[in-house]
Amino acid sequence: MTQKAPIPLEDFRVGQSAEITRLVDDTTVRAFAEVSGDHNPLHLDEEFARRTPYRGRIAHGALIASYLSALLGNELPGPGSIFVSMDLGFRSPVRIGDTVRSRAEVISIDLKSRMIELSCSCKVGDTEVMTARASVMVRTRKRKSAE
Repeated sequence: MTQKAPIPLEDFRVGQSAEITRLVDDTTVRAFAEVSGDHNPLHLDEEFARRTPYRGRIAHGALIASYLSALLGNELPGPGSIFVSMDLGFRSPVRIGDTVRSRAEVISIDLKSRMIELSCSCKVGDTEVMTARASVMVRTRKRKSAE
């Protein structure tokens, strides 16, 4: 995989956006359960999950949130940025087999603190399943020293 070069803070603009798409399949949900240690049967056991209000398995909320981490770390702002905070809300469950479209848009840039604030969302089709606001620290352009 080719890694993108870091983009300096000065090159970002309000309104700039990026998007990724991920399939939530059984393998991914089970791998996330192993990595996170969250073995809630609502995510892993179809028979158990059928007896809940969801009437079937759903993905871990933290798995869906991790797609935003991938988007912010790989695409916008991208490599070299530091995830500082996120305020998120879950709107609707994500089911096994759903395709999640994650999007982030720059809503403010603070040159002094080197922070970018982004409005983020995850959707399955036209249904918003998660919304978030994220703050990310980005490196600035290297200045040449005076000689």
